[in-house]
Amino acid sequence: MSRKIIPPGRPVSGAIELPGDKSISHRYAILSALAEGRSEITNFSTAADCRSTLLCLRRLGVKITETAEQVIIEGRGLTGLRRSFRALHAGNSGTTARLLAGVLAGHPFASRITGDSSLRRRPMRRLADPLELMGAQVRVRNGEFAPLDIRGGPLHPIDYTLPVPSAQVKSAILLAGLYTDGWTTVCDPAGTRDHAEIALREFGAELRQALPTISIRGGPTLSPRQLRVPGDFSSAAFFAGLALILPGSELLISNVGLNPTRTAFLDVLAEMGAAPHITGVEMHAGELVGSLLIRHASLAGGVIRGARVSKLIDELPLLAALAPYTEQGIEIRDAIELRAKETDRITALCAGLRALGAHVMEFPDGLRVEGRAAGPLRGGAVNSCGDHRIAMALSIAALAATGHTTLRDAHCVDISFPEFFSFVNKLTTDLPANIE
Repeated sequence: MSRKIIPPGRPVSGAIELPGDKSISHRYAILSALAEGRSEITNFSTAADCRSTLLCLRRLGVKITETAEQVIIEGRGLTGLRRSFRALHAGNSGTTARLLAGVLAGHPFASRITGDSSLRRRPMRRLADPLELMGAQVRVRNGEFAPLDIRGGPLHPIDYTLPVPSAQVKSAILLAGLYTDGWTTVCDPAGTRDHAEIALREFGAELRQALPTISIRGGPTLSPRQLRVPGDFSSAAFFAGLALILPGSELLISNVGLNPTRTAFLDVLAEMGAAPHITGVEMHAGELVGSLLIRHASLAGGVIRGARVSKLIDELPLLAALAPYTEQGIEIRDAIELRAKETDRITALCAGLRALGAHVMEFPDGLRVEGRAAGPLRGGAVNSCGDHRIAMALSIAALAATGHTTLRDAHCVDISFPEFFSFVNKLTTDLPANIE
């Protein structure tokens, strides 16, 4: 099992530019494969999850060339994917599994999508239900889990309300809607991230929006594109958090995606008294892109609950990790979905933060982490439980602690951000970035 020794960090300064957004990279790759011609994508995510998407597309007959600068995808058209006689392995990537399920539901052959042990524990019934309503045959293990066995074919439009907020399920339904003879409508009351809607428009699909509903017209011809993926906001959040809690820090994060459905974290920071300064905002292929200037600041803390939780789902582990450095602590509720991620993130966060000396209460739907009055964090031994966001969140908490921390199963950061420790070491220590 890999491990990483994390010493206390020094103040961070300077400027960084982060690898491409994982969510956008998945969607660009899939839509490029369905387009008529050659697409070129720069700053494609280096995450293992996005490599899983490329691997699955190759197994479906898509020619993909990767260079140091670009991912080049030769699109096969909307109905041009070929059957894979081997299972499509999505690795740890729920996005790969769910989005490809939406596409394969419209293809007239049988497919199986599987993944690693973590993915095979994640809920899939919420995806199977709408695809079956559209006419696909979808079988999931024990009525809930991957592998997914899909027999696709002609689909018909549906009008569907998401029972659980999920951008992945919404995206899968919209992709399946490409294979109908009418308008498919999804109602998304929580307003989850809209990268799929933006990307579909960029590739030539016809959409209508009257929020909270989104409708897509079936049967378009998708056009190839040349696109650049903005820096990943969820990755940027970790370094914004680090700059906020290490005294004397001032950090510029350049060319990061600022899609409003992704940036609720910035609103929370503003409410806690530490709003980053946003500069150079531009629109690139329908996505807002700009730079964040973050300085060390005193965070008040507070309670995070209700409808905003779904908009913060990737940043909640980080907010829990920042809590010991706030005045009031942070309480997170209505976040039971955290228990259905790569690991049970609520239990993993509680265990990891307690090992560093934090005072933590666990609830069925969240946790409370006491603030600085409970005392400083110290070094300790923590376990990521194989979850990339737990690994990165606990690393940020450890960098402002008083002693060295040992992080077990550190390699899991490769799932979303392989360069994470290289950036950390460059900014905060003089130690090499290798993991034992």
